[in-house]
Amino acid sequence: MAKIDDVVKTRFANDQHRFVTNLVYTAGWIQNTFTEYLKPFGISSQQFNILRILRGANDWVAMNDVKDLMIEKAPNATRLADKLLRKELIKRKRSSTDRRVVYVQIAAKGLKMLKEIDENESEIQVAMNERITEKDARAVSKILDRFRG
Repeated sequence: MAKIDDVVKTRFANDQHRFVTNLVYTAGWIQNTFTEYLKPFGISSQQFNILRILRGANDWVAMNDVKDLMIEKAPNATRLADKLLRKELIKRKRSSTDRRVVYVQIAAKGLKMLKEIDENESEIQVAMNERITEKDARAVSKILDRFRG
């Protein structure tokens, strides 16, 4: 397993600089790996996030609420939802009292896709299971929460 110093071939001013660089590099690695993992399913990580939000809600959700709950905030969430709608992974309806409000809900086809995704083991899951203990995961999460303030 390569250290971040070797990967980016640089010397760091201090451990805090190393930490932030490592964090950004690792986040990119996770994002790229997950994007590749989702390719056979024909969805992006942002579309996956919307499906997961809707599965968790188990009901109709206002699109503005979906946007607020997304991990990676997407100004184009409506366009992402349009793509999911065309793939019949979600359903959409307008509010009967305010036509500006749009509600979305996961469709049976979307639930089936999420089940398939959950049943396949990604490289990220393998890395977590083989290299990171529960104790380590809790410690890093605590550090990241503190880092964000």
